[in-house]
Amino acid sequence: MTSVRPQARVRAPELAGDVWLNTGGQSIKLADLRGRIVLLDFWTSGCVNCLHVIDELRPLEAEFEGVLVTIGVHSPKFLHEGEVAAIEAAVRRYEVHHPVLNDPEMTTWSQYAVKAWPTLVIVDPEGYVVHVAAGEGHVEALRRVIADLVEKHDAKGTLRRGGSPYVPAEEKQNELRFPSKAVTTVEGRVLVADTGNHSVVEFASDGETVIRRFGSGERGAVDGAFDRASFTEPAGIAVLPSDVAERVGYHVVVADIAGHLLRGIDLNTGEVSTVAGTSKQWRNGLSSGKALDVDLSSPWDVTWWAPAGGVVVAMAGNHTLSVFDPLTGGIERFAGTTVEGLRDGPVSEAHFAQTSGLAATDDKLWLADAETSALRWIEADGDGDFAVHTAVGIDLFSFGHIDGPAADALLQHPLGLAVLPGGTIAIADTYNGAIRRYDPLLQVVSTIATGLSEPSGLLVHEGELIAVESAGHRLTRIGEGDSTSVAGAAHAVRRPPTILAPGELDLSVVFTPPPGEKFDDRYGPSTRLEVSASPPELLVDGTGVGTDLTRKIRFAEGFTEGVLQVVAQAASCDDGSEHPVCRVTRQDWGVPVRLSAEGEHVLSLMMGGAPEGSAQYHGQVAGGIGNGRGRTGLYQ
Repeated sequence: MTSVRPQARVRAPELAGDVWLNTGGQSIKLADLRGRIVLLDFWTSGCVNCLHVIDELRPLEAEFEGVLVTIGVHSPKFLHEGEVAAIEAAVRRYEVHHPVLNDPEMTTWSQYAVKAWPTLVIVDPEGYVVHVAAGEGHVEALRRVIADLVEKHDAKGTLRRGGSPYVPAEEKQNELRFPSKAVTTVEGRVLVADTGNHSVVEFASDGETVIRRFGSGERGAVDGAFDRASFTEPAGIAVLPSDVAERVGYHVVVADIAGHLLRGIDLNTGEVSTVAGTSKQWRNGLSSGKALDVDLSSPWDVTWWAPAGGVVVAMAGNHTLSVFDPLTGGIERFAGTTVEGLRDGPVSEAHFAQTSGLAATDDKLWLADAETSALRWIEADGDGDFAVHTAVGIDLFSFGHIDGPAADALLQHPLGLAVLPGGTIAIADTYNGAIRRYDPLLQVVSTIATGLSEPSGLLVHEGELIAVESAGHRLTRIGEGDSTSVAGAAHAVRRPPTILAPGELDLSVVFTPPPGEKFDDRYGPSTRLEVSASPPELLVDGTGVGTDLTRKIRFAEGFTEGVLQVVAQAASCDDGSEHPVCRVTRQDWGVPVRLSAEGEHVLSLMMGGAPEGSAQYHGQVAGGIGNGRGRTGLYQ
């Protein structure tokens, strides 16, 4: 009889950070939660995929109320995100209804060997890590794992039911709550996306007197009269040309971020209608077709740009741009590949990173790429197509507040843009709390204003620049004083690098189908692995695409650091079902590495499954982080 050696169990490390939120000021220890199932959500407030996960977890938390405790571990990417005031605002803005630990030094992140935002970790009632999933779209797998734990620990008598440690924070009442964008209508009134109140506010031309509010204030996707309709975190607003508005029956298009919709508003009747999207988030599906049949992914901003033939949509959730044509009711992919990064060139090959701000001139479309802290533009390339260019910005890891020549200038997570008189570009440099100016002729960056509370949108109204201060819950007029030049500091993304040994490395991606699922190999291999590096010369062997989730790679001599870029994919289906639901899980990592003789010759990346599937995970204190942006897609 063959004996089976039991797999090692991974004891969950204690939680460490500086501030607890949503607990009434109380600290939480994992030991206090023994007998409960704990779900740790490692997130950062500027990551759109992390925001997707917060929404995905809401029904899961409701389903397992009484046995499941969710704890958000906020491990910041940007300097600003680690500030207590910033994370307090983010918890209120995104309506996070579970305890949150601020982890500014990424201590807990390292203890759990996390390498991607977002990452989810399930701890069983006995205090052991039983499941790890990187990226978004894992909610069904999590549900099955949690249900399995409930059944097993109920039978063992180790499951404890009880109240929640969540204590809601006090809310201040403001006319605006985390507003994000604003535009001027043809009649000269001001429309403001009151994002936190899930509505759009119409002000008189003075920008202060409220005329009416579109939206009931409740999260939702209800069409109809202005006071009954509902939005879910509306942001960008595009004013249609008058002749187009007359033909389609609505005057503005609103980007409904968390609703994954575009909404039309008839300013004459107050009627709100859905003009694009299905309310489902895009997951590897159609990108073009009838607008009401195509899934969208966190549309963050919109603007009319005639050269593209309609309303350009910044699809922040999958790092692309789309064009919506109100006249035909169609939508199509305009730019980007869904790979996150900063790469210029033809629009079909360019990489974007959570584009969150748009501004158009007759011949250029300006873009604020939040995650690369970049200002970019698109224009016709002279050959019947369009090309992408970068004015300010380096990569996914570099940011700061530095003025001067654009090649040396740095921003920090900008979210909004406006074209100023004379053709210069105003930038809402959100995480620096500043308004910056870029001069395309001189190719110089300067600072117009500082000391603002997360400016997220800009508006030129009656010749005056107005900032939408999201965390300040207000519109702020920006003075016309001269620009200044700030010689600030350059920063890198807040995370430790992964220390690896030079030479050959055993790379593996761990994925185990959740309970009730099996690998789907009906049409060939069920897994795919693609490996590359930045700079490309970092690797001399092991790059390219293959079907195994393990691979040997080799670092080139003479390099001490770089970034490993890994894309993994796995297909799985319900096991034993006559009509199984199948899923494709995909995860992208950009893992900064430092080569040292003391480093490991093995790198294991968790995409989904029990940590016992990775020998390296057990007892590992990992340095390094991925700029992972994962997603899972359904198919039949």
